[in-house]
Amino acid sequence: MKLMKLTSAITSLSGLPIEPVYGPEHVRGLELPAPGEFPYTRGIHRDMYRGKLWTMRQFSGFGTPEETNRRYLYLLSQGQTGLSVAFDLPTLMGYDADHVTAEGEVGKCGVSISSLEDMEILFRGIPLGDVTVSMTINSPAPVIWAMYLAVGEKQGVEWPRMSGTLQNDILKEYIAQKEYIFPPRPSMRLVTDVIEYSTQRVPRFNPISISGYHIREAGSTAVQELAFTLRDGMEYVDWAIERGLPVDSFAPRLSFFFNSHSDFFEEIAKYRAARKIWAEAMRGRYGAKDERSWKLRTHAQTAGCSLTWQQPYNNIVRTTLQALAAVLGGTQSLHTNSLDEAYALPSEHAVTIALRTQQIIAYESGVPAVPDPLAGSYFVESLTLEMEKRANDYIRRIDEMGGMIPAIERGFPQTEIADASYQYQHTIETGEQKIVGVNAFVEKNEDPIELLHIDESAQQLQLQKLTKLKSERSNERVQRSLEDLKRAAAGRDNTMPFILEAVRAYATVGEICDAFRDSFGTYTETSIL
Repeated sequence: MKLMKLTSAITSLSGLPIEPVYGPEHVRGLELPAPGEFPYTRGIHRDMYRGKLWTMRQFSGFGTPEETNRRYLYLLSQGQTGLSVAFDLPTLMGYDADHVTAEGEVGKCGVSISSLEDMEILFRGIPLGDVTVSMTINSPAPVIWAMYLAVGEKQGVEWPRMSGTLQNDILKEYIAQKEYIFPPRPSMRLVTDVIEYSTQRVPRFNPISISGYHIREAGSTAVQELAFTLRDGMEYVDWAIERGLPVDSFAPRLSFFFNSHSDFFEEIAKYRAARKIWAEAMRGRYGAKDERSWKLRTHAQTAGCSLTWQQPYNNIVRTTLQALAAVLGGTQSLHTNSLDEAYALPSEHAVTIALRTQQIIAYESGVPAVPDPLAGSYFVESLTLEMEKRANDYIRRIDEMGGMIPAIERGFPQTEIADASYQYQHTIETGEQKIVGVNAFVEKNEDPIELLHIDESAQQLQLQKLTKLKSERSNERVQRSLEDLKRAAAGRDNTMPFILEAVRAYATVGEICDAFRDSFGTYTETSIL
């Protein structure tokens, strides 16, 4: 039988050329160690999910701490195995619920947290010595973490028992998400303070989650997400070493956070390339001796930017494929987005379906039975090598600029992402990239879906609690702790003990961040067009 000649101009979602057929010539010379062996391309554990499933960690937070606490207890009752906190915009920007800029935003995109009292309510009935908690917060990360540690104290949980992850990744804020407060260098000092303090006092806690998720959501390609995230990680390692920390004292607790987008095989290759690049950098570039320092551990979240308000039930299918890619890529924990997130924060019904998606993959698909089951695929291995090569090219370019902060200051990653975002949107508008329900197979007069509505009552309740707190606390103690914090910020001491003292005095997020604003100033990005 005569075979038809295959021709193709097909590329991956990120623009990598895809050949019609892959064979041995595409992976010539490839060495492929077993799972759990350096450089961990095939996974950081020998047995992967045969030994332990990934943590099912749904990102959740809305309205008041009371409302979010009820959602957490519900999710844990439904089989979720870890918590992940979403904070509202005022909290993310270091403002209290009673600040003028917070009006209309309290509790809308996450839970409102202004004080230690709010954190106590948020984790009421949740034993912090037994549940791992991830917190997505950046500029105010040291303050929120101090509140979390103080809640642990009040529960009688010793810090060495507490485990979880603090995002604390300020570099990606300057690159993509733009929720920064202070200039880059003092911000990096605060990140390093947390890494140092965690290493010394809270050894099971991951002091940073180096995030490519928001870089991808801003419109980057998979290669850019991979390269900029890993180079950010190297920047944090550089700062910690400069602080005087031995690399093996903190590197095992560094964690990562990647997006899982819609190009199934490209995403799997991205995770595999990430582990290899990081392992080789930690052993070769930094001389790490501890095997744990070489292993890239990552959380993954399905791609929010891929979800559509048109035909929202299609989002269940998108999320399922993206979650499967993350699992086949070897993630350590996973959040699956809900079908309604193009409209609003998830309803209880929608978030349950998202959790069930993970559980079906875990318990019904058979996928967890074999570590890295796509290993040896000519296509996947070739994609992995290509992503590794292109990401390393980016990393070398950033090194030549003097590091990630100089690259950010000249607008390099921001411009690269903006260009990629424009090109992708152009392919959608021309119809080259088909999005089901948006520019292909469009329907009219779709039925509405149930949505979670957050009204203004959340703001009113938070204002009442904050007013009462400020009238009952020792304001003299608060002011004394804030002055001590300002002096520490002006010097070279680690700021964490001073933040903790302010938190224990019930100083608020806004008051503590204002102390840093007085010391460090604020940052305004120079527009790059």
